[in-house]
Amino acid sequence: MASTSRTAHLVRRVGSALARAAAKRPVRRAPASSQRDSQPGSERAAYRGDFTGRATISYAPQADGDADPGEVIWAWVPYEEDHTQGKDRPVLVIGRDGGDLLGLMLTSKDRTSPARRQGPDERPRWHDLGTGDWDRQRRPSEVRLDRVLRLAPDAVRREGAALDRARFDQVAAAVRETLDW
Repeated sequence: MASTSRTAHLVRRVGSALARAAAKRPVRRAPASSQRDSQPGSERAAYRGDFTGRATISYAPQADGDADPGEVIWAWVPYEEDHTQGKDRPVLVIGRDGGDLLGLMLTSKDRTSPARRQGPDERPRWHDLGTGDWDRQRRPSEVRLDRVLRLAPDAVRREGAALDRARFDQVAAAVRETLDW
């Protein structure tokens, strides 16, 4: 009986260790369905692909619980080189494409070196945004200008904050310049 008890205890410890290790994985797989779940690592709305074309940039934040242009939200964002992998990150909503949200991803990594700041055509890729309530640690953020994300509204995991109009207008001008809108 003591051997069975030890084995059960060992199995529980190994299972707990595996669960902790799986929860710490930084890379998450893309969702297979369109269901939204609030638990990290669970299925989310399928990524609709990067937006190409011209869009109308608008500013219309509303404290209504829905993602609106001018707000920073959190969503699962796929890596550019592999849309089956990505991570949760802040996204500035800049407009809509039908029922989808159009957004620009944010990062707290500093992109000050010219090689990282500009694309091959020497146009800016990143714009300093500053700090905001979307980051609990109040780290300075930068917004990527040359990749427009198209997200289903149910892909939004939470709202972070509304960006003030002056900073939004600066980002909008930089996006228009970078993308020739």
